[in-house]
Amino acid sequence: MTTEIKYADVDGQVSEILNKTFVTSFRNGYLKANDVVLPVYYRKFGQRILDMEIRDDDVWVCSYPKTGTTWTQEMVWCISSDLDFEGAKQFLPERFPFLDHTPLFDYEKDLLEKPDLKLPLYVLDSIEYINRMKSPRYIKTHLPYKLLPTKLKDQSTKAKIVYVARNAKDTCLSYFHHCRLLEGYKGNFDDFCKLFTSDSLCFSPFFDHLLGYWEQRNDPRVLFLKYEDMKRDLRSVIRRTGKFLGKDLADDQVLALEDHLSFESMKNNRAVNYEPVIEINKTYNLIDADGSFMRSGKVGGGKEKMSQEFVKLFDEWEGECLENSGLSFD
Repeated sequence: MTTEIKYADVDGQVSEILNKTFVTSFRNGYLKANDVVLPVYYRKFGQRILDMEIRDDDVWVCSYPKTGTTWTQEMVWCISSDLDFEGAKQFLPERFPFLDHTPLFDYEKDLLEKPDLKLPLYVLDSIEYINRMKSPRYIKTHLPYKLLPTKLKDQSTKAKIVYVARNAKDTCLSYFHHCRLLEGYKGNFDDFCKLFTSDSLCFSPFFDHLLGYWEQRNDPRVLFLKYEDMKRDLRSVIRRTGKFLGKDLADDQVLALEDHLSFESMKNNRAVNYEPVIEINKTYNLIDADGSFMRSGKVGGGKEKMSQEFVKLFDEWEGECLENSGLSFD
C-alpha cells in the first residue's frame, strides 16, 4: 500500500506540446507522482492527501476527469440526503468538495497580482476544507486508486467509493473542451489527442486509472459505474446506487431524481453547471475561452469529432490495455 510518493519529470516528445499549450499563470509545469501526471504544485499536497484521516461515513466519488463525475456526485448526494432538492441548491463544490482542486490550481501568483480576487477555502486549501467538514462528508477526487489516502484503502474502514468510468474517445473530447474552458489549454484537438493517448495529461495514465478501480469492483465498499449505463438506463443506476448507499428508493423517488438528473436540468442548474466558476475566470482574466461546462453529454461524440487516424489509434490502444480485463465499453 502506498505510503510515500516518488516524483519524476514528465519527459518524451509530447512534453513539448504540453509545455507550449498547457502552461498558465496557475499551472507552471508538470511532474509524475508515482508515475501519475500532475501539476508541479501537487508536490506540496501529495503527502498530506496520503496521510488524511478517513471517517467511516465518508462517501467518495472517484473518476478520471470528464467521465460523468458531476452527474454522479449529484446523484450520490441526493440519494444520501433523502432527495433534499432544497439542500441541493447549494453550490456542489461546497457540499461535495473536490479534494485535488488546490493541487490542480496554483493561484498564488494571481492572488498577489489581483488583490480583489477572493477565493473560498475549498479552492485555496481543499484538503483543509474537507478536514473541517461535518460528517457525513461527500468527497470528489480524480486521483487514481494508488494515490488515494492510505486509510481509505485500508480494509478496516467503512468509507464508500463510487467510481464512474467512460469510454476513452468520449472522455478525450469532453476533457479537451473542459481544459480549454477551465484549465487554460490553448492547443487544438489533434494535439490534445496526442497528449491523451500518450498519457501526458493530468491524472493519466488513463487506462491504468480505470483498471486500478476496476480491480476493486468486488470490494463491497466500492461501486463501479459506467457513464454509458447511466445514459442508457439511469433509473437502474439510481436504484443500484441507492442500494449501495443503503437507501431503498420508492418508484416516485426514482422518477423525481431521474428528472433532477436529466441533462437539461443539470445544464440549467447553477448549483452544478459551474457557470459561477466560468464567470470568475472571465471577470479576472484567468482564462480566455468561451463555452459551457455541460455541452451535449452524448455517447459517441468523440468518434464523430476525431480523424480516422485517431479513431484507429484509440481502438487499438483500448484493445491492448483492456485485453483480458473484463472491462469493456459499448
